[in-house]
Amino acid sequence: MSLSEAQTTDDVAALGEIARRRGLRIAVVESLTSGGLAHAVGAGSDASEWFVGGIVAYMTEVKEVLLGLAAGSDPTSPECAEQLAAGGRDLFAADICVATTGVGGPDSEDGHPAGTVYLGWATEGAHGHRLLELDGSPEDVMATTVASAVGLILDTLQTADAV
Repeated sequence: MSLSEAQTTDDVAALGEIARRRGLRIAVVESLTSGGLAHAVGAGSDASEWFVGGIVAYMTEVKEVLLGLAAGSDPTSPECAEQLAAGGRDLFAADICVATTGVGGPDSEDGHPAGTVYLGWATEGAHGHRLLELDGSPEDVMATTVASAVGLILDTLQTADAV
């Protein structure tokens, strides 16, 4: 197990404990990470008590129909990441939803360099995003994105007013 994988496992354990203790529901929406984030979060202890589910949506039309993405949105943008998180939160009736979107590489896409990633998050009273500018292979970008998204869930849960 790599250092990054070990940190992700530790973060999932911590976020699971917080979610369980506070009775929170967590959801994920993935475009870039192909189910990797749901896999990581769902591996947490007693995940069936706090992880309500996730959606992998690559095609823009699926994002629009299922998650309420505004037509014409740039799929690699902060607005897209935030809209996906808000749509997932609503769909799953979750307390927090985190979304991943971006360009895994190896090539650029629609003017965005490979490794450009946006993480979106949404809670009942707040939403936001983080920009990641990553290097490495597509596999490295996906692994770092999963670890960063798990960290974002944990950070949000640890912020007293966020959830």
